[in-house]
Amino acid sequence: MDQLDNPLHFEPYQPKSGEEYMSPEQIEHFRMILTNLYDSIRAKMDESKNHMKEEPENFSDPVDRASQEEELSLELRAQDRERKLIRKVQESIDMLKEGDYGFCQSCGAEIGLRRLEARPTATQCIDCKTLDELKEKQLYS
Repeated sequence: MDQLDNPLHFEPYQPKSGEEYMSPEQIEHFRMILTNLYDSIRAKMDESKNHMKEEPENFSDPVDRASQEEELSLELRAQDRERKLIRKVQESIDMLKEGDYGFCQSCGAEIGLRRLEARPTATQCIDCKTLDELKEKQLYS
């Protein structure tokens, strides 16, 4: 399996004793993860775009036509999700360049290496994210 098939397949970062959070080595580790993720999403978007450009078949059977339209609808939703994700990945890459990556946008605390490895586009520490989700749940309940 190559890196573009599973862009988040990597060796977890093992910080050295006394290593500062978001050291140059850690920044390089996350730059590689984010870049691979960006390239993977871009490749999937291009593949999807090419698939949608193909001439659609004209089915006379209404069930076949409905199936084709449902497939197109699912593909469009997937493209929308990919567009949103690629934007978040680009924002994370920009934050990495600016030195803001890895710190909670709400409280300024360290997000944590393992959380960032699990979700490279995370912008909040687990405590702030949990609190936001609880507030949102109460708002829409």
